[in-house]
Amino acid sequence: MRKSLPFIAFGIIVLVALITPLLPLPNPVTMNIVRRMASPSALNWLGTDEYGRDMLSRLLWGARISLAVAASTAVLACLIGGALGIVAGYFGGWISAIIMRATDVVLCLPHLLVAMLVVTLFGPGLSTLIPVLVFVYIPSFVRVAQVSTAMIRPNAFVEAVGTLGARQFRILTRTILPNVAGPLLVQVSLTASSAIMLESGLSFLGLGVQPPAPSWGSMIGNARGVMNMAPMLLVWPCLALVLAVLTINSVCDRLRDLLDPHQVAKAPLKQTAAALARRAASRVPAAGDLVEIRNLDLALAGSGEPPVNLVYGVDLTVKEGETLAIVGESGSGKSLTALALAGLLPPAVQVVGGSARLAGQDMLSLPEPELRMLRGSAISMVFQDPLSSLNPVHTVGRQLTEAILAHRPMSNAAAQAEAVELLKLVGIPDPVARARNFPYEMSGGMRQRVMIAMAISNRPSVVIADEPTTALDVTVQAQVLDLLRDLKEKEGIAMIFIAHSLPVVSEIADRVAVMYSGEIIEEGSAHTVLRRPMHPYTRALIASSPEGDDLPEGIPGRVPPPAARPSGCAFRARCAYAAEICATGHPPLVSIGGDHSTRCVRWREIA
Repeated sequence: MRKSLPFIAFGIIVLVALITPLLPLPNPVTMNIVRRMASPSALNWLGTDEYGRDMLSRLLWGARISLAVAASTAVLACLIGGALGIVAGYFGGWISAIIMRATDVVLCLPHLLVAMLVVTLFGPGLSTLIPVLVFVYIPSFVRVAQVSTAMIRPNAFVEAVGTLGARQFRILTRTILPNVAGPLLVQVSLTASSAIMLESGLSFLGLGVQPPAPSWGSMIGNARGVMNMAPMLLVWPCLALVLAVLTINSVCDRLRDLLDPHQVAKAPLKQTAAALARRAASRVPAAGDLVEIRNLDLALAGSGEPPVNLVYGVDLTVKEGETLAIVGESGSGKSLTALALAGLLPPAVQVVGGSARLAGQDMLSLPEPELRMLRGSAISMVFQDPLSSLNPVHTVGRQLTEAILAHRPMSNAAAQAEAVELLKLVGIPDPVARARNFPYEMSGGMRQRVMIAMAISNRPSVVIADEPTTALDVTVQAQVLDLLRDLKEKEGIAMIFIAHSLPVVSEIADRVAVMYSGEIIEEGSAHTVLRRPMHPYTRALIASSPEGDDLPEGIPGRVPPPAARPSGCAFRARCAYAAEICATGHPPLVSIGGDHSTRCVRWREIA
């Protein structure tokens, strides 16, 4: 009951203000000099003012004006400032610079002085007052929205929505906006309260609502001159201001808590018996290699600095239903290579050569709208940390539904039913109940299963799994790997599996490509590479992640930074087989039999 008091109080204030024209009250502007400053009576419950006008009537009509000014100002400033702030925080760069610098200029201007100047130049009245109040309050919403958006923008769940092919407008409104709504709502309460005070201050000075229209500010100004004779004339409007401001603040604080999605009652999702057996049949197989990356070169473009090469001449292919594992330490270029295929490279990373084709389409040359249609449908991703990849303010069922509706026109009920079937498909028990859970209510393994369900929700041809088991314990890792392997067999999905542990990929990969310092240094079938590694780095990776009772052997040193990549073999500073020949020239990737190739000039001695 106590939590409902702010709503009850605010509801009473709004209701009374709305029905004021229907109440049997005296006209608020009719003067009766004979009864000026009369005491409260049955005729005038709060007495009369210095002109004999009924105080209660003027207070209630003044409430209508104050609430109208507050609501109009807060809503318009929130819509305009919130939109500008979200755009600035999401896109950054010159867009953010222009919006934020303009905001800083307006913030430097004193609100009251700006309002007084504009009202003086263009004349008093609500038609001038509301626009100038909106103008002075927009910057506060811009800053709140920009800061909140900039904090949310780097999260993996925002990028995950992009990989599903969602348009930027949908990302801004369905992913970013719910996460910044709380701070914006708090700012609405502050703005509404401040707008009431500012309007009252201007009316007090004669620059706001003009007589004889009732206004709390003008009532306070008029009562000041007769406060010694009738102090209650000053008390009533001041008390109304205080109660209105406190009530608005309390209501908005409660709304902020209630609108937190973690506290919202969870609506049930409907489940149907519709099966997903038609999923694999609806996929159109590609002729030849499904994925074909040829001579891919990526570079980091610095401001005024020469570009730094990150990935060198990478050649990779993936066939229909095949799993290619790309293995290497952090900084080897694994994820960048996969992101180039999905068209999701960071803005600072540029493609300087080569091609990346998916089912014959060059993903590097497609415009963004066409790439967006392919992401989440033809190609999708499973990210490393499911907790940061899933949106914390939406249930997992809603996020799955969003992924489905982004690419397939259907009713919301049908999408919800399919979301439940997807959760069932990936082995989540009681999928109807789990669809109503938020990510934080699920274990790490279950969250990763949700990510996998989202990745396959639109029957992709290729799934990129970027170290999907790194954040999980050994038992859950095995379960997730089993799930991926089963889905590959049932759904016929091709997979690019990124990892840093060769024993992990041995459970799922058909072929393995080992990357080091931005290039492929060994490639072949998983059985061949794991049983007969022909590059010292591959051997070191296997030794550093042993199975059984063997102790791990660490790899000395670290991957060289891209800007300080040594000449010759990039691994030679850490290699036990290094010789003078390793420092001269750049070792080519040579075939050593079948589909097995290595970038080591001493592979015969190693063998």
